[in-house]
Amino acid sequence: MLVPFPTGGAADLMARSLAQKLGEKLGQNVVPDNRGGAGGTIACEAVARAAPDGYTILFGTMGTQAINPSLYPNLRYDPLRDFAPISLTHATPRVLVVHPAVPAQTVAELIALARSKPGVLTFGSAGSGSSSHLGGELFRAAAGIDLLHVPYKGSGPAMSDLLGGRIAMVFDAIAIYSDHIKAGKVRALGVTSLARSPALPEVPTIAEVALPGFEVSNWLGVLAPAATPREIVLRLNEAIGDALADPELKRQLNAGGVDTLHSTPEAFGALIASEIAKWSKLVRASGARAD
Repeated sequence: MLVPFPTGGAADLMARSLAQKLGEKLGQNVVPDNRGGAGGTIACEAVARAAPDGYTILFGTMGTQAINPSLYPNLRYDPLRDFAPISLTHATPRVLVVHPAVPAQTVAELIALARSKPGVLTFGSAGSGSSSHLGGELFRAAAGIDLLHVPYKGSGPAMSDLLGGRIAMVFDAIAIYSDHIKAGKVRALGVTSLARSPALPEVPTIAEVALPGFEVSNWLGVLAPAATPREIVLRLNEAIGDALADPELKRQLNAGGVDTLHSTPEAFGALIASEIAKWSKLVRASGARAD
């Protein structure tokens, strides 16, 4: 299972827990192979060119399958043509957190503050074109406000500057900020899913309190090379569903703000196609480019 990011990150941890359970269901080892770099394109290219025999699969993300086609003008894989979707597996909603010095207690108050100070409030991200950047751009567009984007080389540096009060807000993974929220080091105003997160049940959704229909969740799933036989795709799909139904695995992931998912291959493919269209418009509007 090729993982398009280095070890230790959220995607890697999700891939490893899935690989272990998937191996148990298949009766053979499923080995995570981290091939980070170039926004995840290195791993994707390798899987796209692999033999379609079910023995090389990809742990793909919203970034690698839906955002990269617009972000990289010379992308050497086609997310629709070169892969056989198997199943969605995870979704990681974002949380909008602000530094305590920001005089806004709610999402509505934050929007009002931004309107009174156009271009002054800053939001940090893990980099230009990252899901945390485009989530902020989607919020800016939906609210009709002007925010100043500050890109970083990853979520860690952005979090450091938010904790230090050098930026006003971020839209990032719940797991990264849950401890800081509980400690009062940052203030959570809203989550970006349509339903409240079990990890932060007291935090409302942005959709319910300010922007109806607003949703940003970084989804992840498993794909195989195109032309993988249908029976192999369905066998892997069934095993993934069984693996993710494990109660202890679900509990651990939910506690970290991660939702477990299982879908048909067709539903996953339809989601990728719709998400490519959605994010291409936002990438063009934001002027985002690959770092």
